[in-house]
Amino acid sequence: MRFSLCLLVWLALPLVAKADAANNCEKLKEAGIPQLAIRNAQIVGAGALQLPPAPFGAVDTTKLPAFCRVQGSLHPTSDSDIKFELWMPEANWNHRYVQLGNGGLAGQINVMAMVATLADGNATAATDDGHEGAGTDASWAVHHPEKVKDFGYRAVHETDVAAKKLIAAYYGSPAKYVYFNGCSEGGREALMEAQRYPQDFNGILAGSPAHYWTMLMAAFAWNAQALNTAASFLPEPQRKTVEKAALAACPNARGVDDKFIDNPLQCKFDPSVLLCKEGAPTDSCLTELQVAAMKKVYAGPKNSRTGAQISPGYEPGAEAEPGIPGISFASYVFGGGPGASLNAAFSSAFYGAFVFEDPKWNFTKLNFDSDIALTEQKVGADLNAGNPDLRTFKAAGGKLLQYHGWYDGLSPLHSVEYYEQVEKKMGGEAATQSFYRLYMIPGMMHCGAGPGANLFGNFLDPLPSNDPEHNIFLSLQQWVEKGISPDTLIATRNVNDDPAKPVEMTRPLCAYPAVATWKGSGDPNQAANWQCMMQR
Repeated sequence: MRFSLCLLVWLALPLVAKADAANNCEKLKEAGIPQLAIRNAQIVGAGALQLPPAPFGAVDTTKLPAFCRVQGSLHPTSDSDIKFELWMPEANWNHRYVQLGNGGLAGQINVMAMVATLADGNATAATDDGHEGAGTDASWAVHHPEKVKDFGYRAVHETDVAAKKLIAAYYGSPAKYVYFNGCSEGGREALMEAQRYPQDFNGILAGSPAHYWTMLMAAFAWNAQALNTAASFLPEPQRKTVEKAALAACPNARGVDDKFIDNPLQCKFDPSVLLCKEGAPTDSCLTELQVAAMKKVYAGPKNSRTGAQISPGYEPGAEAEPGIPGISFASYVFGGGPGASLNAAFSSAFYGAFVFEDPKWNFTKLNFDSDIALTEQKVGADLNAGNPDLRTFKAAGGKLLQYHGWYDGLSPLHSVEYYEQVEKKMGGEAATQSFYRLYMIPGMMHCGAGPGANLFGNFLDPLPSNDPEHNIFLSLQQWVEKGISPDTLIATRNVNDDPAKPVEMTRPLCAYPAVATWKGSGDPNQAANWQCMMQR
């Protein structure tokens, strides 16, 4: 009888634990956190989560563990409505909290990235940055300066503060380690956190950051204006001609037959070599107007009155690379025709709503003198994450990893410039690399993909192994938790850029300003046959 009773008690323990977890989750509705309203807090069974289709394909949620799902909103001002979700594993929590960033102009909660992050045992949260809408929709910003601030910096921070309190309430103890992982707009959010709220996160991963927002939007409008006529625009056949010529002008090491430029900083390409000599233009040459347009793209925007550089230009070599819309260089700079690029869409939305508050405004109207000054004055302080003073972040023990593809439609030179500004402010390379590393990735486009080898550990690629050398997010964790710095990472390219297919190339990624250099022997598709060398 005693044995039977003990058996019944033992069998009932999991049911009691599940009941406690459900009760603890539901009680979060009564957490009493100021300026926080929770509309839902309940346990989602293992594999039971259903999500709408994601922008880049269906997301498999069938293998997710049971978790406490909290959906709420934050109201730090009377005009703020910052929606967020927090997911916490019901069991086997690894005592980490990972907050995730957005893309574009935000407006949605990044549940796609939350799925992979939760599956790895983390508590995870994300926010819509204080408004709802598509990634190129800025209409919410018109006459709403507080929403601009929410988007610029406040939403991510307020979500972090609330999520930490809810995690401690649910588990009975706080997270041991806290991280932020974002790319594109999320990369800007990442750098903004390190600069403005340096004690929020132990480790920050900033991918392809749109961190100097006003500078980037000026470059977008500049490119869109340059390519805004049928005479100056380059159809795909001519873009292929430009790309081929750029690769020929920027040869890689002898014996390395890459289909991308290994070190763009040592590349000098002038599209004038493609000027049609005589007769009617063909797909194998460019007109004077097309040459002028490409020169403007590579050079970057300049002040129309003083000639001063406003923003860096772009690197050649990816003009015709196919890819997912929103990721490929071509979708940003060229799109489907004059005025139909992401450059045109983003710059029109940004200046029209944030600066001029006129929904009819478009990129063709931008004045590269007075309008640039007005933009900086009106929204620069709220949006730009360009402060190189990271002393407080370093003193707090924070670690920052940043990456940017050389074939990105968001000028990769922005990341190079920021790193060099930080290095100057922090007192040199050694002092900077003790807490901050930048990896520039040959042949990678926006946040991932492209003809080169790509990173694992970001939003666009799965987590293939537990090896930090092959996974930038795991290497960040190792740096934070074990003090092992990520001197070199290994990037991987699978056949057809498909993670399900065999590996065809591995390459080392060196912490800038070092670059990967082939040793001169051995298979160049094997990372072991490359070494990191300083380029200064």
